[in-house]
Amino acid sequence: MWVDYKKAPTLLIAEMWKDVLEGEGLPTKILPEGDILSWGERAPFRILVPRGREHVADEILRKL
Repeated sequence: MWVDYKKAPTLLIAEMWKDVLEGEGLPTKILPEGDILSWGERAPFRILVPRGREHVADEILRKL
């Protein structure tokens, strides 16, 4: 099960957060917000992490 962890205003920023988290070994997904017809590079995206692993993502971001 995946939970929302963070929101990103664009695809580029969402991919950056995904790379940071996965670089530390935490599986991560990114999904666009809204309807499928509004998907694009400038659409806002959600960053998801596995349920119960949010504290791991917090620790990774704390190290930055």
